[in-house]
Amino acid sequence: MAIEDKSISYRIYLFAIVVVIFVIAIVVKLTNIQWVEGDYYRKLAKERSVKNFVIPANKGNIYSSDGSLLATSIPNYRIRFDALAPSDANFNSNINALADSLSVLLGKPSNQYRTSLTRARTLKNRYFLVARDLSYTNYIRIKNFPLFKLGAYKGGIIVEQETVREHPIGKIAERTIGYERVDHNGNTRIAGIEGAFSDYLNGKDGKILKQRIAKGQWKPLRDNNEIEPQDGYDIVSTIDVYIQDIAHHALLKQLEYYEADHGSVVVMECNTGEVKAIANLGREANGTYYEKLNYAIGESQEPGSTFKLIDLIALLDDKKADTSTVYDTNGGVVEYYRRKVRDSHKGGYGKISLARGFEVSSNTVMAQAIHNSYKDNPSQFIDRINSYGFNKPLGLPIEGEGIPIIPQVKGKSWSGLTLPWMAYGYGVSVTPMQMLTLYNAVANDGIMVKPIFVKEVKEWNKTIKKFNTEIINPKICSDEALAKVRAVLENTVKNGTGKKLYSKDFSMAGKTGTAQVNYGKGKGVESGMYYASSFAGYFPADQPKYSCIIIIHRPSKSKGIYGADVAGPVFKRIAQKIFTDSPTTNEVKNLKKKDVKQEASYDSYYTSMQKKQDVVPNVKGMTGMDAVALLGNMGLRVKIIGVGKVKNQSLLPGNKIDKNALITLELS
Repeated sequence: MAIEDKSISYRIYLFAIVVVIFVIAIVVKLTNIQWVEGDYYRKLAKERSVKNFVIPANKGNIYSSDGSLLATSIPNYRIRFDALAPSDANFNSNINALADSLSVLLGKPSNQYRTSLTRARTLKNRYFLVARDLSYTNYIRIKNFPLFKLGAYKGGIIVEQETVREHPIGKIAERTIGYERVDHNGNTRIAGIEGAFSDYLNGKDGKILKQRIAKGQWKPLRDNNEIEPQDGYDIVSTIDVYIQDIAHHALLKQLEYYEADHGSVVVMECNTGEVKAIANLGREANGTYYEKLNYAIGESQEPGSTFKLIDLIALLDDKKADTSTVYDTNGGVVEYYRRKVRDSHKGGYGKISLARGFEVSSNTVMAQAIHNSYKDNPSQFIDRINSYGFNKPLGLPIEGEGIPIIPQVKGKSWSGLTLPWMAYGYGVSVTPMQMLTLYNAVANDGIMVKPIFVKEVKEWNKTIKKFNTEIINPKICSDEALAKVRAVLENTVKNGTGKKLYSKDFSMAGKTGTAQVNYGKGKGVESGMYYASSFAGYFPADQPKYSCIIIIHRPSKSKGIYGADVAGPVFKRIAQKIFTDSPTTNEVKNLKKKDVKQEASYDSYYTSMQKKQDVVPNVKGMTGMDAVALLGNMGLRVKIIGVGKVKNQSLLPGNKIDKNALITLELS
């Protein structure tokens, strides 16, 4: 018995010890939670019950220079269906009407919607997709359809909204207007104006503190936001929608006809450097074209003969030659270090002047002129090119600008062939936009300005930042040299390689270009060699308003490769359409000067109209609107039949007016 009592005592002691240890463990844990890990658990509890929610800022719009909307944010809606939410009675009584309504709005057969919705209910699908990419108007319509109008809990409708960026003018200038997107890896990808000026457009998101309540819902803790969202600013670009449309379709037409790979066109305002139009179109496998890349800004390549403008400016400004200096084309071939420079015209042009050599785009003339003039001091020629900024990117805000290549005298690539090759646009590399700045400078009285794409940043009617014209080079050459250069460029269109573009009714100036691309491996199809056709110039020639460059890559050889044939017509079409279709403003002078005869006529009319009219007037020949106003003021009720001018009236002129009488007017 004693042994048994002793055994029981041991068990009691053991249990007591276990309990004490358990209590100590609890106390230690509570102490640890309260004092050691207290901050962590308090923070965790707060995060699960109180949370900051982001209030997205509204993104700013992008406008054209004429006020047209180029990019804006709009709500986009998806409609889903919780097939288990409606009761059997509600579902069965509304399914046919809902299917019919969806059919009318979305275009698919009513039976298809009825079957899909019924199947979703059978499969207990609580997230069935009904429609996507709905506008706000269609969202409101679908929200009021049978069954859906009962709401989320009784009708099963689930609405998902997101904000999407839209370009109201479609695909035109898409690469230049640009975008800011997040790819599947979470990386932000930007392009064009939208990407370059995203800091202004995006604004700053706000924050609101909410507390978790029943059924997973969240409610604001305060009436005011923690941080108020700041909407993004609007961007006013330099793009002119009218000119952009002309340039886009002129380029597209030529690309399609010549079955070219890709092309670009830029139209720039001479005085300001504002880019009024820029189109970049690339060919797809099915033969269609769309804005694939911003070739005008990003594609640096050998320009070919359009580069000869630098030769002409340098030779005249440095007084190395004059427009009348004669060169022998030597049968169309000259040789340097056993490498031949050839003219496109077989047999050459005989002995011709520098000006004529430029006009007919003689490679032999320009190579001789540059080599002979600068071979002893090539730095003089290269320094001039560098002063035009051709040795470095323009520094445009839009990402992806191509890197130019201008051989430097002390560089590794310099050789005895460099100067003659540069003379006709080979061995150098520039973007179309860079080349345009030079032609624009000639048009702009020798002032080279940097291309700009944005005029100002605005908040409603308040200007936040204005972008003014930036000068690259205040004077590219002397006025004397400039006058000669402009005359030669105009003659190139009149009598040179651009003579097919000439019009006696409209003056243009410019230079054609035809460059071989990928010529290093030969001229066969397998080598990858092809031609790039270009034209650069300005218009009108006498008082330049716009400069323009066109480059078209890989035109079909069977249809033509030369700049005058392929790119030139685009230039002409743009120039003439801008000035023939654009509205003009005529100033009317001496508005305050009175016309005695007109004043007397008006006084007579005014005096007669002050007298009480008691007879029906003759309104035949008057417009319906004027007749109604006149007769109505005289107390008559007027009925109109037809549209246009009054042909007949039911009450004859001269009859006495009866108050509230009805007169019927027959219009034609």
